[in-house]
Amino acid sequence: MSERLADIANAMVVRGKGILAADESTPTMKKRLDSINVESTEDNRRDYREMLFRTPAMADHISGVILYDETLRQKAADGTPLVDIIKSQGAIPGIKVDKGAKDLAGAPGEKVTEGLDGLAGRLEEYHGLGARFAKWRAVINIGSSMPSRYCLNGNAHALARYAALCQEANIVPIVEPEVIMDGGHDITRCFEVTEAALNALYAELYEHRVELEGTILKPNMVVSGTENPARAGIDEVAEQTVKCLKRTVPAAVPGIVFLSGGQSDVDATAHLNAMNAGYDMPWALSFSYGRALQAAPLKAWGGQASNAPAGSAAFAHRAQMNGLATLGKWSPELEQDAA
Repeated sequence: MSERLADIANAMVVRGKGILAADESTPTMKKRLDSINVESTEDNRRDYREMLFRTPAMADHISGVILYDETLRQKAADGTPLVDIIKSQGAIPGIKVDKGAKDLAGAPGEKVTEGLDGLAGRLEEYHGLGARFAKWRAVINIGSSMPSRYCLNGNAHALARYAALCQEANIVPIVEPEVIMDGGHDITRCFEVTEAALNALYAELYEHRVELEGTILKPNMVVSGTENPARAGIDEVAEQTVKCLKRTVPAAVPGIVFLSGGQSDVDATAHLNAMNAGYDMPWALSFSYGRALQAAPLKAWGGQASNAPAGSAAFAHRAQMNGLATLGKWSPELEQDAA
């Protein structure tokens, strides 16, 4: 495929497809495997991800896969590099490059993401290993006095420095300023914080001379806090999310791939579908889901090679449902039909 940043970015958000976030760190993957009583060995992590990547539905519904450093370097049981399996499905390999959210000095409860030191060299190596896009996640918490402008600007600055380095390495940056769902806030408060975070981000991307046509945004949806009993419905989430994005995201951005952020599998699909079915937008709206694509196949697989077909089938279903949501053609009845 083309090596132009804009062409890669557009291929990542082609209609009917989305991105599989399979970039869990080794400690996070241990928690996933612990939940199904499977030991977190390198082979078990490899076998699980190989099952996902070999699922035939990948070719129809997945445009790219975000990988962790270990996975980018791994080979399948038969010796085939996992990157080559992903490419054979017509998907683009990507790589998580940040070093995680750490406590922000002088701001209790707030985080800033680290990983800029040595990033240029790592990006050069990752490009040689086959990665054509990268991901960097910022964490924005909502509280009575959070987020501070200090937190928003610090994370936006780091995202912009990362994005500029990616483009110098001919890698498309996914910029992910995640406003966390946790808390008792209502949807209005989530809107305010998301709007502020995105405004800060695009101001910094401009200052860092980042070519927006060669970027992808990975934001949260505008939703109620998890501890708020008055949950906003599907239509309100879609309306408020689209309104927020139209206020903040330049039309030059090719596409927006939402994180699921702790939503249920079906809620994440329903919200995405409502946006695509009900609104005209200057960018493609798609998905970059981790848990919302993987929870069902992980449980079905259960660490047993004999269960790989069941795990693949569960992944294929969730990928298909979200692929339909990018077209505004999903319905709850399709979930029931598969039950």
